[in-house]
Amino acid sequence: MRILVIGASGTVGSAVVAALADRHEVVRAGREHGEYRVDITRDDSVEAMFEAVGPVDAIVSTTGSLFFGPLETMRPADFNIGLQDKLLGQVRLALLGQHVLRDGGSITLTTGIVSDEPIRQGANATAVNAAVEGFVRAAAIELSRGVRINAVSPTMLTESQAIYGPFFPGFESVPASRVALAYVRSVEGPQTGRIYRVW
Repeated sequence: MRILVIGASGTVGSAVVAALADRHEVVRAGREHGEYRVDITRDDSVEAMFEAVGPVDAIVSTTGSLFFGPLETMRPADFNIGLQDKLLGQVRLALLGQHVLRDGGSITLTTGIVSDEPIRQGANATAVNAAVEGFVRAAAIELSRGVRINAVSPTMLTESQAIYGPFFPGFESVPASRVALAYVRSVEGPQTGRIYRVW
């Protein structure tokens, strides 16, 4: 298969590339790194990327920014960061990407454990991740040509524990290599409308 991974240079993206590259042709894209550059907050940038990449069998998104901060001081503009980037950015990849996928292709988006397990200073992350999961379940019943869509919801990464550990007291971390297996299931398996939780 020919698989496009957006966010391929990140911790999760790198692990996904490593898990897929020995069996598939992996095309890497990202905001600052990769064979192709893309800003997922802009239609024109995403359309230009898809045009340059050409037809693919799978689209994997391991990207998306969120806002973390106290609800007491959060402003609508802060909350909008996650809406425009991780939510609408990934929805944009799916809406525009469905047309460059070959028949039977797949789309895999990324959410996170806070969709089900809220944390302090994570209201934006919880809302955005839950919305992405809702989109995946709804899109799965409308996509045509056998195209599938799923999401992977990881807990805190072991590799990121030093940075994010204080936000996740008592949470067990998982290594990125284990999280990557869920993306492999989504790309190579038959399911659609699934949220693969790696907790």
